[in-house]
Amino acid sequence: MIDIASQLNAIHRQVEQLPPADGSGERISVLLRRGYGAPIDDVWDAVTQPDRIKRWFMPISGELRVGGSFQLEGNASGEILACEPPRLLKVTFGGPTSLVEVRLTSQGESGAMLELEHTVPIEMAQSGAGALYVGPGWDGALMGLDLFLRGETVGDPVAAANSPEAKEFSKQSVHAWAAVVQDSGTATAEQLAAATEVSLAQFAPDQPTS
Repeated sequence: MIDIASQLNAIHRQVEQLPPADGSGERISVLLRRGYGAPIDDVWDAVTQPDRIKRWFMPISGELRVGGSFQLEGNASGEILACEPPRLLKVTFGGPTSLVEVRLTSQGESGAMLELEHTVPIEMAQSGAGALYVGPGWDGALMGLDLFLRGETVGDPVAAANSPEAKEFSKQSVHAWAAVVQDSGTATAEQLAAATEVSLAQFAPDQPTS
């Protein structure tokens, strides 16, 4: 069984509207941070090796090198922009202006901190409420990685994500992200309410909304 409260509380969430930089316009940043009880090299290997990625996330294919591209089965594709083992992975995710960075730092000999930042142009996100379209999915991925690194196999992770227990996790995740967005002041009440409704339908279908 998933300890939903502990898994949710293990993740630090942050939403910001970033000012223009490097010739680009304003962007929305969705940031997650979580510690793992595994050495940095093991965590890096788990997030970059296809045979391990499919055991906690989903199957992946493509030319997995800098300059190459990837395809997540039934999900997003992108290009690999940077890969600096064991500390930095940067890719496009679903489009050239949607960027995901995974950053790892050591925490002693047997621990690592993973930071995942997903940024998109303000025109795409509309507001900080756009975090609700990606944040709960990344929450689920970081939980899946934790279970995998601790040896708690879930079989098919895509199927496991559709279990009632996982949907309850996702529902609570949506509300956690909604609270972060509200505190960030990056969305109006109307934008937040609309995004919450769409996010609950996407990540926690058939679940009570409260």
